[in-house]
Order: sequence, then C-alpha cells, then structure tokens
Amino acid sequence: MLALIIFFTLFSLTYASPLNECPKCGTTQVPYSLSTTPDCGKPDYKLNCNNGTLEFVSAGNFSYRVLSINPNASRLVIQPPLIVQNTCLSSDLGLNGFRIDDNSPFNISRSNTVMLFNCSDNILLSPLNCPSTSPCREFEARARQGVGCRNTLCCSYLKDSAMTSRRIRVRVGGCTAYTSVVDFKPEISVDAWPYGIEVQWLPPN
Repeated sequence: MLALIIFFTLFSLTYASPLNECPKCGTTQVPYSLSTTPDCGKPDYKLNCNNGTLEFVSAGNFSYRVLSINPNASRLVIQPPLIVQNTCLSSDLGLNGFRIDDNSPFNISRSNTVMLFNCSDNILLSPLNCPSTSPCREFEARARQGVGCRNTLCCSYLKDSAMTSRRIRVRVGGCTAYTSVVDFKPEISVDAWPYGIEVQWLPPN
C-alpha cells in the first residue's frame, strides 16, 4: 500500500503542470507564459509551433523563426528576415518590416544593433550611423546576404529607449532591407555575428 502511495505521488509530481506550461515544439522548450495552443500558457503570449519549428508571428502576420529563449530574462531571439537573393529587399518589405502589435506584452529589447540597407538620401538627415565605418558596410562587403546591397546607402543604430520598441521599419522610398545583431561586438568577424532580433516580454498579470 505504501509503495502504491509513493508511486502516485511521484507520478503527480512528474506530470503535474501547475503553471500549465506548453509541451516542447520540436526540440524547443516552451516556458510559461508563452503559448502555442489555446489550452496552455497565456493566450496573449502566443507563438506558433509549425511542424516542430517555433515561430514568432508579427502584427503583419509574418512568421519569424525563434532561435533561442531565455526564460529567466523573459527574452527570446528570432531570426531576421532573409534578404532576397541578388536583391537588396527584405522578405518582409511588403509589410514594411517587423512590427509588434501595440497591445502585445512583447517588445523589442535594447540589445539589438539594426542595420538598414538601400536607403534614400533622406536617411542622412537622421541621427543614425551612416559613415563608411558603420558596421553595415562590413556586412555588405563580407556577408553572403549582403552582396545585393553593396554600394547602397546603409546606416546602423542601436535600439534604445528613445525609439519605438515595437517595430523595425523598411519601405520602398526609404530603406528596403535590414538585418539585426544581438549584443554587437565590432571585434567579432561578420560570419560569427549573433544575428537575430531580441524580443522581451512583460510578466503576466
């Protein structure tokens, strides 16, 4: 009888999920409060599990692959959109880039160095970093995806509290492509840059 009680106690400890955490998506753990289905996590923290690949869906309904999650810091990193081969156009250009809904608990962290490519001359009126020493120049010259953007006007900036934390904008007539690096360090080679857009989330009420 005692053995039976111990068995059911261990069983309940193993399988109970008081926080209603979602199951893994492929090999990726989905920590609470992130949600992949209506019956787990918190619905406002929705991600997509698409055939074993975890995705973040923007306000424009564009899916970005989740590369990593840090539940202790309430942050995740998503893959920047591809720059279409032999062009200088981001694959989400038709949606004017990456945008998070204003009512979402997610926002873009301050750890992102964003690089904009194929920009109009109007960008020079902004406070962005556009000289020949800008890291975007190194991306154009050395990164495979940067080939189509060579010799275009490019600028870079570090996302900070003075900027909107809910979008990275590209548009025809402005800048038409972008990428992002998390915790950028100029001494690291282009091939080893930690490409991604880091998104953070607020704790649930």
